[in-house]
Amino acid sequence: MLPLVVERAATRLRQGARAAALVSAAAAALATAACERNADSAARGTPRDSTMNEIAEAYVHLVLAVGQHDPDYVDAYYGPPEWRVRAQSQLRPLQAIRQDADSLIARLADLEVAGADELVALRAAYLDRQLNAVRFRVRMLEGEQFRFDEEARGLYDVDPPQRTAESFDSLLAQLDPLLPGTGSVPERYAQFRSRFVIPPERVDTVFRAAIAEARRRTLAELELPESESFTLEYVTGKTWSGYNWYQGNAASLIQINTDLPITIDRAIDLAAHEGYPGHHVYNVLLEEHLVRRRGWVEFSVYPLFSPQSLIAEGSANFGIAVAFPGDERVRFERDELYPLAGLDPAQAETYARVQELSAQLSYAGNEAARRYLDGSIDATAAADWLVRYALMPRDRAEQRVRFIDQYRSYVINYNYGQDLVRDWVVRNGGTADRADRRWQIFASLLSSPRLPSGLQ
Repeated sequence: MLPLVVERAATRLRQGARAAALVSAAAAALATAACERNADSAARGTPRDSTMNEIAEAYVHLVLAVGQHDPDYVDAYYGPPEWRVRAQSQLRPLQAIRQDADSLIARLADLEVAGADELVALRAAYLDRQLNAVRFRVRMLEGEQFRFDEEARGLYDVDPPQRTAESFDSLLAQLDPLLPGTGSVPERYAQFRSRFVIPPERVDTVFRAAIAEARRRTLAELELPESESFTLEYVTGKTWSGYNWYQGNAASLIQINTDLPITIDRAIDLAAHEGYPGHHVYNVLLEEHLVRRRGWVEFSVYPLFSPQSLIAEGSANFGIAVAFPGDERVRFERDELYPLAGLDPAQAETYARVQELSAQLSYAGNEAARRYLDGSIDATAAADWLVRYALMPRDRAEQRVRFIDQYRSYVINYNYGQDLVRDWVVRNGGTADRADRRWQIFASLLSSPRLPSGLQ
């Protein structure tokens, strides 16, 4: 039980409902204005622009139609409310949705984008890959079965790497001497990590401090609308640890799952990933630069099972290091968050070293999902694998298997996405020793329709 946290969460739920109503009205006005600009652009632009705008609008309708078959599919929508109402009023057959996607893909293929503005060319490629992902998701909903790698390619525009059990054993061997006590590495890691759990009654205080610092650092580097805001809530009964529900009009609802104990490192992880400069900032910049300024209505909808998610999750994870580079993270945790959590600040550096090494085991989760979804292991064996190689406590491993049941190959977007985003930023000059340049390149990615395959 989390008496204080739950009480605060309940208050925020009531506040969130009022805020959501205001956001909804503002978002509706924004969506209408965006569509008017889009129509005006089509009238004044080239035939190519007009065609692309028509395809973009049709794409939004298709995503909303798929959402009537798959409740997890539409992660965010702040376009014209009547479009959502139209989708809800009729359940379009999956076959018809797939056929429409095929037609739109064919129309895009006929467009000539050579010599166009870079963003226009990226837009055409983005619409093509997103529409292909719509078609692929529909095939899944129609009952077609795909192997893990086929699904990752069809939905997320990448070929995820594979890792062997031996590579994880090597990492565990490096971690072994850093963990005190006796027993196996997973047992000692669990015992060690339990010393850094935030007491339930302090969770809200710690999270708000982490979000405030992540936001301060982000606003010092990036220009966001003055109206940007978020609401923080605590929830239970979820398969994920945190979620950002973007509301439009530069507003987000950030939810933190309190089902399981929360360790001190998760405060900055979730504050940056879900908020600043992660999902909240990503969606704000897309809305500001592409929907408001260019009238590109396709960015008013976010289909979860699509290439966009690899960019979203990868940038949100890499954004943690952008906001808290080098030793700055551990210093802030030690000096600010540990005291707020009632934990011993003298242990901050030791814990950070262990976490840095254990983070390299993240691909063990991908391998568990690959083996489980491909049918070579069952749910119990998948949880066993996560306990042994990902160092998850049994309850968290079982929660992760439920996450895989729900979101399947989506797991690649966190770690492989992070690697692709980091490498792309570095290749373009955003190295760790050039903080200003890193922020600039990072922001350019968040404000563009770039695809995962374009990062390779």
